[in-house]
Amino acid sequence: MLRPFEEPDVPFGPGHRGVDLLAGPGQPVLAAGPGRVVHAGVVAGRGVVSVQHHDDLRTTYEPVHPGIAAGAEVDAGQQIAEVAPDHAGCSAPPGAACLHWGARQGARYEDPLRLVTSGRVRLLPWTDAPGTGGPA
Repeated sequence: MLRPFEEPDVPFGPGHRGVDLLAGPGQPVLAAGPGRVVHAGVVAGRGVVSVQHHDDLRTTYEPVHPGIAAGAEVDAGQQIAEVAPDHAGCSAPPGAACLHWGARQGARYEDPLRLVTSGRVRLLPWTDAPGTGGPA
């Protein structure tokens, strides 16, 4: 990840409403989950694809070359676009690109990485006594 999610303090305040992921120009962009494409086109000069998922969750991917039309139903992992190389402010090394991936639950922006990890850590017992199931 090149830039993390930074939740704004107020609804229209400064922040980073998604994460920037290191990618290669032309790399396939896959839907995070099943849903319906609600936008596939240009916004402010950049290609954008937005997918509406269950429970009022919407994911957005930019800058991309859309590979699907608005209204299409998609499955998790289905290709919906290709990464475009023109993300302003991208800190990727030369020859690489950034994919901005955003998630919104209703009107509230969320960290999209929560879709791929629970963020919870589960610690297991650790013993060093032989025969107790732990490392010896």
